[in-house]
Amino acid sequence: MSQHDTASILSGPALKGMDAYASVMDIFHASVKRFSDKPAFSCMGKVLTYRELDLLSADFAAWLQHETELEPGDRIAIQLPNVLQFPVAVFGALRAGLVVVNTNPLYTEREMQHQFSDSGAKAIVILANVADKLERIIGRTEIKHVLVTELGDLHGFPKRQLINAVVKYVKKMVPRYSLPGQLGFRQALEKGRGLEHGEVARDLDDMAALQYTGGTTGLAKGAMLTHANLVANMLQARVLMSGIFDEGCETIVAPLPVYHIYTFTVNCLLMMDTGNHTVLITNPRDIDGFIKTLKSTRYTGFVGLNTLFNALCNREDFRALDFSPLKLTISGGMALTKAVAKRWEEVTGCPVTEGYGLTETSPIVSFNPPKAIQLGTIGKPVSGTSVKTIDGDGQSTPLGEPGELCVKGPQVMKGYWQRPEDTAKTIDEEGWLRTGDVAVLQEDGYIRIVDRKKDMIIVSGFNVYPNEIEDVVVTHPEVVEAAAVGVPDETNGETIKLFVVARTPNLDAETLRAWCRKELAAYKVPKLIEFRDELPKTNVGKVLRRELREDTKESEGGG
Repeated sequence: MSQHDTASILSGPALKGMDAYASVMDIFHASVKRFSDKPAFSCMGKVLTYRELDLLSADFAAWLQHETELEPGDRIAIQLPNVLQFPVAVFGALRAGLVVVNTNPLYTEREMQHQFSDSGAKAIVILANVADKLERIIGRTEIKHVLVTELGDLHGFPKRQLINAVVKYVKKMVPRYSLPGQLGFRQALEKGRGLEHGEVARDLDDMAALQYTGGTTGLAKGAMLTHANLVANMLQARVLMSGIFDEGCETIVAPLPVYHIYTFTVNCLLMMDTGNHTVLITNPRDIDGFIKTLKSTRYTGFVGLNTLFNALCNREDFRALDFSPLKLTISGGMALTKAVAKRWEEVTGCPVTEGYGLTETSPIVSFNPPKAIQLGTIGKPVSGTSVKTIDGDGQSTPLGEPGELCVKGPQVMKGYWQRPEDTAKTIDEEGWLRTGDVAVLQEDGYIRIVDRKKDMIIVSGFNVYPNEIEDVVVTHPEVVEAAAVGVPDETNGETIKLFVVARTPNLDAETLRAWCRKELAAYKVPKLIEFRDELPKTNVGKVLRRELREDTKESEGGG
């Protein structure tokens, strides 16, 4: 990069402390030793101390080492919601030298098959509620070891039996399944308890997690996150919390899924490093149950996103809670609106601190200093991180002028799993990662996102990629072509609108939604559907999604 470009780069302070760790497991071992009797995670009233997490994860690691042929570097899929089994499985797998493949339990069979096949996962820990989906696709994957767990498995007797019975027989949330050779997660822990496990040395450059992201084209790609990436992002987050969070005495509420890189890094790494307590919320959509948990918990931190803050503030029972212990509220996963941020502060007395990140950056890139929040910005680059903006020709744009945001730092992924061409398009030879977001770098060092270069849609914090929806829709025999766009939505941030050119006038919106539900997770199913005679296109035939979005602003459509 030439000298005159340096003025358009913003950089965080130097990152310190990387030489203290050889892998993520060094963080784990130091924490379980220092904070052994303190609560690490709790869920539905059950608390797991750091000592208990150490013992249970060692049991799982021993089972993996003695009862399977898995070798260090092999992949294990973990398809769990926010339950105590998640940290046990993750840290047990890492202790055995495996690579964790975090998987969304809301995935359809098609999405599961792609991720498991692409990652080459040889084992899986899966919630019984979705095991029937695995039954139907496992023959098309390399998975040899299946561990099934029920929601209450790490609770004591008789609460465990009660939770599992209600979920299975009263709520009927566990469809029948048959997975020959499968083992209960509790059984694996019991078997491992009598076995000796050996710690596996991993280097900072070794892969720790394969975190799937859609990118800009079709099916999800696996971002290779190394131990160095995750350790660096934990250290970067630690600097941000300095002077706000104390060690070993904070309680942080985690309603966002831990399989998402945002919560994975904040709650499984940063909170562990500082010896703090994470309260896992299994189903935040159950607002009544969620608020009941909040009422009985003295929490000092809250990690959420715009739609959740909005939903809670609209509840009278939430507004009646005692927020006096709350020190910090963090927002990520989707854009924070000024109206919601102000409302949250009015209700709780605690301002919302917004950050920005990507799966490919482990995820934190920038963060608003908690004592100098600038609403409408994504804050400043975290330590060890540089950002710049570029124009369509790849040249740096000056401060104050919009351009595609590029990031460089130790948290930037190693690349996309088995996709060197996609990696080369995303990360240049100097290590700059192109985010696909258009931003302005301000003179005061803050960053403002002004547009999304990618056509990605964010529904309640989940990334949705139009190409994937369109690929499913056009397989319907009565569809000629389709285009999906995101439109503003008060509840979910954005909702999906689908434009369809049909072969016959008989096709209706509900038929298409039913078609989509077979192949797509519920949050990817279009809420609005509009039928058209033709779609706007460029002179080379590319659909103009921007024009469709503009049309939507001008007139209310939908089906």
